[in-house]
Amino acid sequence: MRSDRLSRSLALMCALASLACGAAAVSAQEPAQVTANVAPAPGEFAPGVLTTIPPSVDRADVISHHDIPEILSETSLQWEPASTTTKSRTLYEMAKDAVFINDVWCLEFAFKPLRMIEVDVPQPSGRVQRKQIWYMVYRVRNTGAGLTGKANPDGTFETVEKSTDEIRFIPELVLTSNDRSGGQRVRKSYLDRIVPTALGPIEQREMPRGKLYNSVDLANQLLKVEAGRTQEGMWGVAMWEDVDPQIDFFSIYVRGLSNGLAWTDPKGVFKKGDAPGTGRKFTYKTLQLNFWRPGDDIGQNEREVRFGTAPQRADFYDSGEGVAYRWVYR
Repeated sequence: MRSDRLSRSLALMCALASLACGAAAVSAQEPAQVTANVAPAPGEFAPGVLTTIPPSVDRADVISHHDIPEILSETSLQWEPASTTTKSRTLYEMAKDAVFINDVWCLEFAFKPLRMIEVDVPQPSGRVQRKQIWYMVYRVRNTGAGLTGKANPDGTFETVEKSTDEIRFIPELVLTSNDRSGGQRVRKSYLDRIVPTALGPIEQREMPRGKLYNSVDLANQLLKVEAGRTQEGMWGVAMWEDVDPQIDFFSIYVRGLSNGLAWTDPKGVFKKGDAPGTGRKFTYKTLQLNFWRPGDDIGQNEREVRFGTAPQRADFYDSGEGVAYRWVYR
């Protein structure tokens, strides 16, 4: 009798222990099930999801040489000085190949893969049209990277590091096709546009726990220097509407990451009496990102888009043969 009671007690204890283990197992799985569909917070992406382009500042951005046509057009300034100085020290001669020094900064740029989303876009007629929007989510960060120039006593010039302060990033992202037809380059460019009906769904898909700025709102923010391992930055999204679905090779040009610039004065354009700067042409330091997609215009799929130049088709890109990205002046 005692043996039977003992057996029943042991069986009951085993059953309770089994139930307890099962409950513990269920409770241990529940948090994983709850968080499995929660998108990562900004900066918590799996390796390879975010491509980071480091800041680029060099001597060519800081020190440049130019003739000054506004002075050289004044032939009356040509004269032979007395023996107390040399002709090379006259204003007219110094206006030839003059040295210009510019304080230069550059931001870090990181981006997620280019993607597509379908949304209803209001039309001028008052109706809505279902459209496919191409977009890129990116992060800009002020690491303090900067350079300035210094004149040495011997007449030479050198660059020295100069940490930046707060910087305002004014984004300009242009998607430009690099396709060819009949041996001729087919040029189609699309400016970053604000599509209000797309911003919400993109933010929910890409960064539900973070703030995603459109190009106008991002331009109103100041980027403070982030030291050490801090990688917060600010997140933005560029959107392109009505992109030709037949594009196979294209580049995205990102302007505003640096204040580097270059200028030329075409010979003979400036005439005496013209307003200063007449005919002068400026180009700005711009990041060129190259992409390709092996698909066609039927059933466009974001998984088709590859970062880099297409194998054996590098000649399709603007002097960016064989590279995924480069810095250009344009």
